[in-house]
Amino acid sequence: MPRSKTVGAKTYWYDHYRLGNKTVDRYIGEDTPELRNRLNRQTEIADAAKQADLERARLMRVLRAEGYLFADVGSGQVVSAMAKAGVFRLGGTIVGTHAFRCYEGELGVRIGFDQSATTDDIDIASFERLSLALADTVEPPLQEVFSELHFDPLPTLESGKTWRWRQSSRQTLVEFLTPSFEEDEGIRDLPALGVNAQSLHFLNYLIADPIRVPFLYRSGVLVQIPKPERFAVHKLIVADRRQGGPDALKAHKDRAQAAFLIEALSETRPDDLFEAYQLAIESGSAWRTRIFASLQRMPTTAKLLQSMQ
Repeated sequence: MPRSKTVGAKTYWYDHYRLGNKTVDRYIGEDTPELRNRLNRQTEIADAAKQADLERARLMRVLRAEGYLFADVGSGQVVSAMAKAGVFRLGGTIVGTHAFRCYEGELGVRIGFDQSATTDDIDIASFERLSLALADTVEPPLQEVFSELHFDPLPTLESGKTWRWRQSSRQTLVEFLTPSFEEDEGIRDLPALGVNAQSLHFLNYLIADPIRVPFLYRSGVLVQIPKPERFAVHKLIVADRRQGGPDALKAHKDRAQAAFLIEALSETRPDDLFEAYQLAIESGSAWRTRIFASLQRMPTTAKLLQSMQ
């Protein structure tokens, strides 16, 4: 909400808002009749938004009472701050376990603890080409947002390139990703988000045509996540890419999430699931190899998919 400060004979206006667990004052401008008229109009809009926020908070209480999975405070603060900066408006898509947890409301299913094991990682993916084409940027810059929330950039092999931030207090990790359309998986730029991103093969399939859903934190945050059928099939690919050590545990979680979604989708959206599966296996031999390798470890899921053909 706008608030004024008087210094000597002059008055200045600031935007007063919450960022994480802190309140921030951002300078708007010196007091003038024109600026006050603009702020009055903004106040009317803000009052309507506040009423909508109260209604969303009521709906969130209903969902909490029904046992839906809500975000922890640390993750919720980060996602909320990124939403206010415009990350999801400008093409950012949450991927990984935080996206998976959102499918409870989208599919009307209950997600058990084994499949939704908590994670401190928040993965944001976006297309490099989209970021270049938008001609718009987040505001405030994400480096500023992360600094306010006590995140530090993690060093990378490429000097001057930052695609990961770690929060000192809660150890929350934020990573930015983008599809790789080249042989290598190097670091790319996401100008709209003002960050660099680790490029990955197969990611373009995951984040094509994302859907908008509420992220369950406080009064709700509108975010983008992948379509559930693409998420499920992509997990089959990712699981086979993880080999040995700590990755073995992640691969197990990938297969569990894929199996859960494929079973749910085979009952509620079988046509969407079949279309997404066919698109993936027809995308090339590397795709089929990864998918079939994972399905060899998942006979029940493999049988489900085979029955749809």
